[in-house]
Amino acid sequence: MSSFRILRSIRMSAAVHDRPIHLLDHWTRSNSQKLGNPSLRSWLHGSQIQRHGNVTRPDPGTGIKLHFKDSKGNLLKTIEANEGDDILSLAHEHDIDLEGACEGSVACSTCHVVLSPEHYDLLPEPSDDENDMLDMAFGLTDTSRLGCQVHMTRELDEMTATLPSATRNMFVDGKKPTHH
Repeated sequence: MSSFRILRSIRMSAAVHDRPIHLLDHWTRSNSQKLGNPSLRSWLHGSQIQRHGNVTRPDPGTGIKLHFKDSKGNLLKTIEANEGDDILSLAHEHDIDLEGACEGSVACSTCHVVLSPEHYDLLPEPSDDENDMLDMAFGLTDTSRLGCQVHMTRELDEMTATLPSATRNMFVDGKKPTHH
């Protein structure tokens, strides 16, 4: 039985008997020691964005530069990112019109971007799921990727992400993305 099911049972039991519960009393000593591990704590609590938006942006001149261009090649905005940030989240954070209808779950192609060729070759190969979604993307090129799957690294400094002229949203065409 998983620890989640055990804890859920304990919580339900405490609620029925109307008494306070101290969860660590019910954990083994080894489980409570594991919570002291910072990487485990980080994994349990999700990313910085999921933790109430407490994202620390790099100081000017110290981050990884990413240039966003429209389909005609006009510069929309240049931003600085942290290592590990994905293009879709960065676009939403900086009000770039990149949809992301599935919110990064690789279930659509609305965050499709065209990357600069010299940076495209530095990325790992797209997964089968990403390739399946890219097959549905409007204006697919040899350097197309889903923005939700491209995570920034120092090697990608000065990369350009060009937005296609249109997207195909199978869910709701014409709906604009909003900040969550």
